[in-house]
Amino acid sequence: MVGQPEAVVRLQAQARCVRSPLAGSGGAIVWHVWAERRGGRAPLVLLHGGSGSWTHWLRNIEALVASGREVWAADLPGFGDSAAVPGAQDVDGLLAPLLASLRSVLAQRPCDLVGFSFGAMAAGMLQAACPALARCLVLVGAPGMTAAAPNRVGLRGWRHLPGAAEQLAVHRHNLAAMMFADAAHIDETALQLHARNAERDRLTRRRLSNTDILARALRQLACPVHAVYGEHDALYRGRFDELRAAWAASARDFRGLHLLEGAGHWAPYEQAPAFNRLLLQLLDAPAP
Repeated sequence: MVGQPEAVVRLQAQARCVRSPLAGSGGAIVWHVWAERRGGRAPLVLLHGGSGSWTHWLRNIEALVASGREVWAADLPGFGDSAAVPGAQDVDGLLAPLLASLRSVLAQRPCDLVGFSFGAMAAGMLQAACPALARCLVLVGAPGMTAAAPNRVGLRGWRHLPGAAEQLAVHRHNLAAMMFADAAHIDETALQLHARNAERDRLTRRRLSNTDILARALRQLACPVHAVYGEHDALYRGRFDELRAAWAASARDFRGLHLLEGAGHWAPYEQAPAFNRLLLQLLDAPAP
């Protein structure tokens, strides 16, 4: 398995690791928390994307903590260091145990909830299941918004390849095709993160991102909802008018779709400083 980048080791050393038992799995849902029990603001919960882990937020956590936030980042069930939910194949199978874990680790406190890609679907569906969970949602690069599937992306398989160098070459291709607007932005840390996360992905048959499952969940929400995408997001390139209309038709308190300049799907990493500024503005935005 690919080793941990130094930046991950350093940030992980600043966190407390919380293991929430996952019934029937023999394992746990793993959380990392920074600046625990910092007063004055709701805790901020980060849910990562598919084939990911908490490290999808590597370039964001320090800025969020520096702003005064208590930050909780999950490894979703079936990803990273968390156990898989027995029998679960997609986001819908994770909701009940994830909600129970989240309510437990936060001791029932309401949070601000931020999800990226697969984690954005999870965040919206969790809020629909438990309206008291979050004060607001910020959903980043979210699929699941239209009946027409997102754009097809030419990803390549890698598990059959015998050598690490060959596998890394495919991971680099996939990052360029799916996650980044500019392949020159794929540094060694991003490549190592993606390779390590992909190796630990045990939820490989997920298909609900090709439906409007998130849009249907959003119709049940009363809380403020913000949408953020990279302006070159491969999933919706050329379709942002369609996407904006879907958001406006779904979320009752929709606060707008924000396009991040120079970013692809993994906007929180590729354009981290701009993303961090935008996210903090959205979280601190007053009610209209």
